[in-house]
Amino acid sequence: MMKVINDLIGYKDKKIVQDTDWFMFSLDSILLPRFVTINKNIKNILDIGTGNAPIPVILSTRTKAKIYGIEIQKDLYDLATETIKLNKLSHQISLINDDVKNIGKYFQYGFFDVILTNPPFFKVYEETKKNEDIHKVIARHEVSLNLEEIVAIASKYLKTGGIFAMVHRTERLMDILRSFNNNNIEPKKIQFIYPKKGTNSNIVLVEGRYRGNAGLKILPPIIAHKNDGSYSDDILKYFKEENNESKEL
Repeated sequence: MMKVINDLIGYKDKKIVQDTDWFMFSLDSILLPRFVTINKNIKNILDIGTGNAPIPVILSTRTKAKIYGIEIQKDLYDLATETIKLNKLSHQISLINDDVKNIGKYFQYGFFDVILTNPPFFKVYEETKKNEDIHKVIARHEVSLNLEEIVAIASKYLKTGGIFAMVHRTERLMDILRSFNNNNIEPKKIQFIYPKKGTNSNIVLVEGRYRGNAGLKILPPIIAHKNDGSYSDDILKYFKEENNESKEL
């Protein structure tokens, strides 16, 4: 175990506790909390698979709502707990160390205004070659929680009109939309992320509303990197706190 404390890029005075032997939080966890719709009427937010809590910490810069993060892996939950204490956010962010399938032990149906997730991306097949590190296996592969299960849980615990947002692999977009349809979540906005100009999209951000009205927006694409591998201007704006949305939009 190699625990480190890093600055949360672009967020003044915000820190993140990480473990370099497992994995560091990714760009996905920066984009998703900035993509999701937040307004002044939102009271309760849930982050499914919160990891070491980058998403709740970033959300705390956008809203005064109560934020809950649930994480099945005890080691990651412990890192998240340290992160929340380090940032003095215990009054706003509460963490749960449990399988999200047990969420009914903690909340009633329809409790949340917003649910978001950066879930395991990859389906598991018999021949799938998975990393032997259990932390990475659970985080990256649908071994303990699959896409349909996540969306079904979100539909039960969102209020009518509540917002569900996720970041995922673009190749899974049709699976996502089918799962939304199966669970009465109406897609409202989609944004594609491209590694570089001239490449295919590899990441997609999707937001829907539980029992929402029809009406889908495709947002402008985000190009992640310049040809030299450095971050593009599209991405750098997410690392500048002065461009962060103010609280309670």
